[in-house]
Amino acid sequence: MKLLSVNAGLAMPVEYTDAPSGTTGIDKQPVPGPVWVTAPGTGGSGIEGDNVCDLRFHGGDDRAVYAFAREDMDMWERELERTLTNGAFGENLTTAGLDVNGALIGERWLIGSDLVVEVTGGRVPCRTFAGWLGEKAWVKRFTQFGRPGALFRVIDSGRISAGDPIRVVHRPDHDVTVALSFRAATLERSLLPHILVAAQWMESELLETARTYAEKYRACP
Repeated sequence: MKLLSVNAGLAMPVEYTDAPSGTTGIDKQPVPGPVWVTAPGTGGSGIEGDNVCDLRFHGGDDRAVYAFAREDMDMWERELERTLTNGAFGENLTTAGLDVNGALIGERWLIGSDLVVEVTGGRVPCRTFAGWLGEKAWVKRFTQFGRPGALFRVIDSGRISAGDPIRVVHRPDHDVTVALSFRAATLERSLLPHILVAAQWMESELLETARTYAEKYRACP
């Protein structure tokens, strides 16, 4: 299990985003290491040199880093019949040999020798992502595939580089994976009350969605 690349993007103006700034940093490119990664506070990316332009849905401590598996990118290359370089989905970390979507909410990874990150949820596709890829019905297709990649908070700051090993150093005692939480938030909302067993580790938007649904249907555990 290893890190193939660390990716960062600069803000650029586009017509397909509804971000207040009219800009996006989704065009992530591999950057030479070592790259400093830390908790960004109320806004921004945890990756040094990476721009986050729509703080309503991206960045901040609960969504400081986004990882996507190269194996899933390769599947999309075949499906879309186009080349997708590392960072093409707006991910900060492109991984190899690791089931990113099978990671548990609250699972911790050690990347390199110092950086520890904790899984908080999965990436929900948006208008900006669809506009960037330029593929027909992209949000629907990406959602149905059900392998969104993982969002993280930073537990211990550190420097990382392409080629660094990734080790899972903690797995909490529940069954809520990134893939399960994503299905709950999108196609199978009846699962939302169940994923609340991972509430203490969950990113804030997903947690609010799950709690609101559970309260509405009086199904909160």
